[in-house]
Amino acid sequence: RNGKRGEGTRRLAGTAGGETKKMNLVQAVNNALYLALETDPKAIIFGEDVGFGGVFRATVDLQERFGKHRVFNTPLCEQGIAGFGIGVAAEGGTAIAEIQFADYIYPAIDQICNEAAKYRFRSGGQFDVGGLTIRAPCGAVGHGGLYHSQSPEAYLTHTPGLVVVVPRSPAQAKGLLLASIRRKDPVVFFEPKALYRSAVEEVAVGDYEVALEAAEVVEEGSDVTLIGYGAQVGVLRQVCALAKQELSVSCEIIDLQTLLPWDRETVFASVRKTGRCIVSHEAPVTCGFGAEVVASVQQHCFLHLEAPVTRVCGLDTPFPLAHEKLYVPDVTRCLDAVKHVTSF
Repeated sequence: RNGKRGEGTRRLAGTAGGETKKMNLVQAVNNALYLALETDPKAIIFGEDVGFGGVFRATVDLQERFGKHRVFNTPLCEQGIAGFGIGVAAEGGTAIAEIQFADYIYPAIDQICNEAAKYRFRSGGQFDVGGLTIRAPCGAVGHGGLYHSQSPEAYLTHTPGLVVVVPRSPAQAKGLLLASIRRKDPVVFFEPKALYRSAVEEVAVGDYEVALEAAEVVEEGSDVTLIGYGAQVGVLRQVCALAKQELSVSCEIIDLQTLLPWDRETVFASVRKTGRCIVSHEAPVTCGFGAEVVASVQQHCFLHLEAPVTRVCGLDTPFPLAHEKLYVPDVTRCLDAVKHVTSF
């Protein structure tokens, strides 16, 4: 497993060594699911339409390979999907559930937050549902509108007992998903659907894991710390390049990867070095996960700060179809934030 918490892991394209293959993010997810089923006879995959591959084709060919008893469709009932997964995991199985869109995870919140997250605690450690992983495509996609574009991660990061993960690239997604499936805690694994086919890189075809709880320093820098996760990391990489070219500002980019629990040590070390911090995510700004990061940085790095800690996030409105480009925290808004904190 790559990296330890607080070390700020650096990722290579695929981490198992040996043979690699060019994959987009959805192919990397499919490959991880294949390996999970192949290496764990107790693993099953279930959800709406997963039997024929799912709407994004993340489970394509898995039913043909492993059979209808291990990869199968469910009714259109997110609460039932989560509840069934809890039952499977409680009996020692490895339950890999798919919520077709993260926007529809809300009917399952009771099962996830009141049952899965608390199962070990309420039994005094006698029982657990650590074999449960829930996958859900999330985020903006350009045409999703109100009900197919949301980023609900903050609702779940408020729940002790869960692990919440958001990958940004194919190689990272494969390793993080395998680590999530094998971790003995219930995990919610959000997949930025805009990256399903746009993010492409060489991925190791073998079995490997990327450590949960360890943030990754994607780009090293000295003037500003940029913090994000999922698809927003790609935006921050563009900002980093423009800041260097146009402003002669050196940005350090941190991908949190795991939001609950998150790697405070790597973030704090970076901010103490740069003295400036910007946190960015697609979800609405008020009570978004960035608020937790900002509060923690202010508390633990206050004497090192040269400017106020800044957030660049989605707006406090329902996700707008016609005005998506104005809603999302794009390169321009993030670069303006860099200008602000470096001239404060």
